[in-house]
Amino acid sequence: MLEPVMFTGGLYKHDLVVELVEDLGGYVLQKNVTQTEIILLILIPSEDTAALEALSKELRGELVRAPLAGTEVAVVTPTLAIHHLPHTACDIAEYLRRHGSKTNMLGLARGVGREIAQINEYETALINEHDAAVFIFGNFQECIKKKECLYRNISVPVVVTGGPDMSKGDLPYAFEYVPSIGRVAHRARKSTEIGTLDKIVEVVGRALDKTRNAIAKDPLTTSPPRVMDAVREQVPEVEFSYSPLPIALNLTGCRVKLPYEGYKDKVAAVTFDEGVKLGEIATIRPSRMKDYILVRILPNSETGFVF
Repeated sequence: MLEPVMFTGGLYKHDLVVELVEDLGGYVLQKNVTQTEIILLILIPSEDTAALEALSKELRGELVRAPLAGTEVAVVTPTLAIHHLPHTACDIAEYLRRHGSKTNMLGLARGVGREIAQINEYETALINEHDAAVFIFGNFQECIKKKECLYRNISVPVVVTGGPDMSKGDLPYAFEYVPSIGRVAHRARKSTEIGTLDKIVEVVGRALDKTRNAIAKDPLTTSPPRVMDAVREQVPEVEFSYSPLPIALNLTGCRVKLPYEGYKDKVAAVTFDEGVKLGEIATIRPSRMKDYILVRILPNSETGFVF
């Protein structure tokens, strides 16, 4: 099982960390350089974390677990109107991104109104392509309870945020509820507001860990980062995608940001060193996000092997 971690340290000799991760069979998902410091988002075999910790200590760096690394989270508001898209939504999306997740903001077409709020099949399917979803509501307790219809049929873990204090029992279809972050007219600056954002990151991390534990019981045939590397190597057109992240990782696969009809066969024909083609161990289908290619890796119970 690959463990998600984040290395923060000096730019000098950071290549030693990269080399160690590659030697241990891990993956460097993201590299952010800020003047003399560097932040690396890493997936490494859990049994080898001690070796990486020793090197980090030697280089005077910091190594912490980053459960959001290599995941995609949907940040959902009832509408994109100013009534439902305050600064809170941007703060949450940015904060999740800062902790390693790829976030996509989604405003529902018919989410307005306590009694008439709806979510359609397209929006539900799009949210289900992510690893988790954060639904952002306002300051009224009854409104938050009524709008559970918006995420009742979502299959990924749903974290609900709002202003009032409520118990988990009031929202049976949510993974967890985070209070004290309702509709506000300013960006989060106070320590209490930043603390609430930290709480959201913690809760989303627990939701993703729950999914990881479920996957560990029936492991995927191969790891999503390995699929990402193979696609990047054998489908060079992906590097010319206008998207800032041409291949977005999920816990169960990835989203290749190329036109489905033009590249589905080429993606399915990607071959690994074991002689196995991607189309044999994964489903290749059109994504609900634009016209991208969605790759979902099949588990061991369906293919009969893991590599």
